[in-house]
Amino acid sequence: MLHCISPIDGSVYVERPYATDADIATTLKRSVNAGQTWRTLALEERAALCAALVDAFIAKADVHATELAWQMGRPIRYGKGEVAGFEDRARTMIAMAEDALADINLPEKPGFTRFIRREPVGVLLTIAPWNYPYLTAANSIIPALMAGNTVILKHSHQTPLCAERLAEAAETAGLPEGVFQYLFLDRTQTTDLIQAPEINAVAFTGSVAGGAQIEQAAAGRFIPVGLELGGKDPAYVREDANLAHAIENLVDGAFFNSGQSCCGIERIYVHETHYDAFVDGVVALTNQYVLGSPLDEATTLGPMVRSSAADFVQGQIDEAIAAGAKALIDPTQFDAHQPGTPYMAPQILVDVDHTMRVMTEESFGPVVGIMKVKSDEEAIALMNDSDLGLTASIWSQDTAVALALGSLIETGTVFLNRCDYLDPELAWTGVKNTGRGYSLSRLGYEQLTRAKSYHFRTEV
Repeated sequence: MLHCISPIDGSVYVERPYATDADIATTLKRSVNAGQTWRTLALEERAALCAALVDAFIAKADVHATELAWQMGRPIRYGKGEVAGFEDRARTMIAMAEDALADINLPEKPGFTRFIRREPVGVLLTIAPWNYPYLTAANSIIPALMAGNTVILKHSHQTPLCAERLAEAAETAGLPEGVFQYLFLDRTQTTDLIQAPEINAVAFTGSVAGGAQIEQAAAGRFIPVGLELGGKDPAYVREDANLAHAIENLVDGAFFNSGQSCCGIERIYVHETHYDAFVDGVVALTNQYVLGSPLDEATTLGPMVRSSAADFVQGQIDEAIAAGAKALIDPTQFDAHQPGTPYMAPQILVDVDHTMRVMTEESFGPVVGIMKVKSDEEAIALMNDSDLGLTASIWSQDTAVALALGSLIETGTVFLNRCDYLDPELAWTGVKNTGRGYSLSRLGYEQLTRAKSYHFRTEV
């Protein structure tokens, strides 16, 4: 039995039975059968049905916001933001489908017709995480459906209602039976499903360890496997930065969603000319957060997803302090802060270095370390000193310098004067242990289709 333990009060919020072998077999058969017709529909028909799915989903924004608060702890005041983000990503991917999926016509060659056509891969298994359960799912589900694939969603145990709500929206929209389905699975069942011959591609968002398990499960299957595995995302505040802008946005980038974001800011390098003023500003703004129940509209910082996650982050903080770091936030100022529970106050650490786990190991929580640097070269070296590479941000008023520095940073996305954001028209990707493959943008469609070349001799 699947149990979703709410971080609000430790109660069992949702419980569902795991799928049986018969359930899984039926789901696979339906997906394969539905795909034979779905792929033949005109793109305009698939677009209309996907748009109707989006309409049905956003119509229940209030329900989604409340359920997200109970399932994973995000303050209810921010829940509708994820619904809006889902809509933006979905509608953007729907709009670009015609261009992204168009035939690639080659230069004319007398006596021949030559072109490349993108065809659906078949059945996609999307394995989605709890931290942004709708946004991350949209990255693969919508373009997969637009490309003519069928989708089976395996959602996190922490957010099972998200799978059900998406399926309800698909049913309301009138998607044919079997085109979009979900399964509640344990780890062994998930591995077995990846190995099923009916599965033609996998899209996974989660931890590095989880990604390694997905790769092992898919070994020898020769199917596309997209992996987005998180980050230890750095920021560099140059001496020509707009300091107030950097402070406001980096605090939000570090602590939104209680720091539980794959592209959240986890380490900041500040040029020595700004260091003291930057630290003072960040501390002052962080102390304005309201930690509490996510059901309270006044709450701006909710609980972490579970006590063990908070304990992990606290362990990083304690180790850093023991090694010489200084904590600048007094947790006792936050009335809801309770050690041993998911309710964890935000923390800022200075006097940190890269011998400390908090500066090199993904935290995925409300803590950020700040280091002073003397030059661009020092900052870039520190930013690249990680086995993860999802995003990095530069805070500067010199676009040309930022572009030059960006080319040296080992990351999938380089931001200038913003952070912790996905633009659906840009490829979402990473380097090193952050994973492989792309989602979103036109390139995202390449992960969900296979190229077929047509080479016709027309004069014989």
